[in-house]
Amino acid sequence: MCGFFGFLPNKDIEINDYSLMKEATNIIHHRGPDDNGFFENENVFFGFRRLSIIDIEGGHQPLSYLDNRYWIIFNGEIYNYLELREDLVRKGHEFNTSSDTEVIIAAYHEFKEDVVNHLRGMYSFLIWDSLEEVLFGARDHFGIKPLYYAHTSLGTFFGSEKKSIDYVLKDIQSLEINKVALHHYMTYQYPPEPYTMHEGVNKLLPGHYFKLKRSGNMEVEQYFTPKFESKEIDFEDLKNQVLETLRKSVQIHMRSDVPVGSFLSGGIDSSIIVALAKEVNPNIKTFTVGFEREGFSEIDLAKETAEYIGVENIHKVITAQEFLEELPKIVWHLDEPVADPAAIPLYFVSKEAKKHVTVVLSGEGSDELFGGYNIYREPLDLQKFTSLPKPIQSGLKRIGKIIPEGVKGKSYLERASQTIEERYVGNAKIFLEVEKQSLLKNYDDTLTYDIYTKPFYDEVENYDDPTKMQYIDMHTWLRGDILVKADRMTMANSLELRVPFLDKEVFALASKIKTEYKLTESTTKYILRQAAKEIIPDGAMNRRKLGFPVPIRHWMADEWFNWINTLLEEEKENPFVNTNYVIGLLKEHKEGRIDHSRKIWTVVIFLLWYALHVRETSLEELQSKLMKEVNVTV
Repeated sequence: MCGFFGFLPNKDIEINDYSLMKEATNIIHHRGPDDNGFFENENVFFGFRRLSIIDIEGGHQPLSYLDNRYWIIFNGEIYNYLELREDLVRKGHEFNTSSDTEVIIAAYHEFKEDVVNHLRGMYSFLIWDSLEEVLFGARDHFGIKPLYYAHTSLGTFFGSEKKSIDYVLKDIQSLEINKVALHHYMTYQYPPEPYTMHEGVNKLLPGHYFKLKRSGNMEVEQYFTPKFESKEIDFEDLKNQVLETLRKSVQIHMRSDVPVGSFLSGGIDSSIIVALAKEVNPNIKTFTVGFEREGFSEIDLAKETAEYIGVENIHKVITAQEFLEELPKIVWHLDEPVADPAAIPLYFVSKEAKKHVTVVLSGEGSDELFGGYNIYREPLDLQKFTSLPKPIQSGLKRIGKIIPEGVKGKSYLERASQTIEERYVGNAKIFLEVEKQSLLKNYDDTLTYDIYTKPFYDEVENYDDPTKMQYIDMHTWLRGDILVKADRMTMANSLELRVPFLDKEVFALASKIKTEYKLTESTTKYILRQAAKEIIPDGAMNRRKLGFPVPIRHWMADEWFNWINTLLEEEKENPFVNTNYVIGLLKEHKEGRIDHSRKIWTVVIFLLWYALHVRETSLEELQSKLMKEVNVTV
C-alpha cells in the first residue's frame, strides 16, 4: 500500500522547479514510510511514497519499463499478478523485478487501456507513455483505492489523498467550498463521489480509466459497473460455490512478503475471513477494539470467536478521552468530512494492528454483495401495507400524516407511503430537506438528495426493491463512507487493508444470487450464513450486526455536552452552518427528548474539518483547544 502525487502540465506551461510537488508528495508520508521516489521532466512529474509489501527489495517507484518509455506510480495490490506475469512472459515480455507494479506496466504495453480487464485487485495508478505523450490512469472496480484530480490553469494534478492536491492548489487558486457536496454531505454524512468539499477537486469514479494528453481534454471511460442479474442456481450448489469462491479470494488476498493479520469483530463477515485465512496461516493474529461503556464493545464476542477458530486475538479498550485526543488527527487524515463514528474505532484497531503486522484483512463489502443490512428487509416488512387495496392505502397514508410524532405506527405508515426511491438514499440519511433549510445558511432547494440517487434508480428500474437498495449502496455508501474510512484510517497508521469480499470473482457470483436466497423474514445474508455454517461458531452465525458501535449519544448528553455546546457557540459566524439550530438539537438530546446524536456529530465533524482544511488551524492547536474545553467542563 502506498501513496502518490502526479502532475501533467499544460502544453504551453514550462515548470522548472518541482520542489512544491515533492513537498506535496511527502505530506502523505504515512501512506509510505519505507521509501520515496520521484521522476520529473518537462512533460510530467511523478512522486511516490512506499509501504513495502511485495518485492521489498525491487519494488521501488516510480518504476520504468522498456528503456524508460513508460513510467508508473501505483497504489494498491494486484492479486493475480503471478498468473498475469506468466501469461506476459509467454507473450515475450521480460521483467527486471518481482513486483506487481512491473506486471501492470507490462500489461499496459500489451493490452493498452484493456489492461484494467486483466487486473484482479485494488488499485489506482498513473502510467506515462513518453513515446505517445499520453497519461493513462485507472481506479479499481469498487473504489477501494482513491484517485483525486484537479484541472488548473497550469495543468492537471493527481493524488492518492486530497490534502496533497490542496497543498499545491492554495498557491494557484482559491479553494471554494463545493455547494453541491455540502448539501449532500448533510444528508449522507459524506460528500458522495465524484464530488469533494472543494470546487474543482474531484475523484475518478470506481471502474473508470482516463487518457490525457498535455494538449487535450481528459477522456474518461467506464469499464465496470456492479450489475445484479440473478440466475436460477440450485441452492446447495450455490452455497458450495459461495464458500469455495470466498476461500480462493482469501487465499489470493494473503499473498504478501510481510506479515498478514485480520480484524475480528465477532460478527459473521470477519469471522468467515479469519476462518478461511487460518487455513492459509494457522498462526494468523486478529485484532479487536471496544469501549468501556456496556453494550458498546465486541471484544468478548471476538475473543469467543477467536477461541473457536483457534487464533490469537489482540484487543484494546478505547476511553472517551483517548477518542477525543485523536479526533483532530482522524479528521485530518480523512481528507473529507466523514461523519461515520465507526471511523474512530477503525483508527484505533489499525493502530493496534500495526504493532504486529503490515497487512490486515477485513470484511467490508459483504453486506452490499450478499444483502446484509437489516434495512434491506424493509420492503418485506412493508408488504402487509403495499398488498392492501389502493383506497385503503390512501386512507392509511392520511392517518399517518395526522398521527403525532412519537406515536407508535406513525413511522411505519410514513415509510410505507413512500416509494423506495423516495425513502431510501443509502445506509445513512441524516438531515431531511426540511431540516437542511434550517441548518444551512445558503440552502438551495434545487440540490435535494434525490438528484444524486435518481440516475442510479433509473438504471435499475426493473430490479426488485431490496436489490435496488444494494445497487444504491454500492454506488453511494460503500464508496463514499465504508471504503473511505477503511483506506484513510489504516493508511493513517501505515497499515495495508485488504477486503476479500470486494473481489471481482466474488462479485461475479454474488451478483447472480436471487433475493430470496439473500433475505428472509428472519435474517439477512441467508446464503452466506448457510455457506459458513461449518467454519464459524453459532454465535457469530446469528449475531446482530453492530459494526464498531460507538457510544457518542451517551457522551454527548454527559461528558461531551459542554465542549460541543462551546464549539457550536463559537461557530455562530460560520458562513455555512446555522449553529443556533444545532444548539437546539443538542439541548433536546441532553434532555433525553430525541436522540439527535448522528445529526449533531455530522455538524461537529464538518466544523472540525472546516477548521483544519479551510481555516488551516494546526492539529496541535485544535487538539489542545479541544482537550482544554473537555478538562475545564467535565
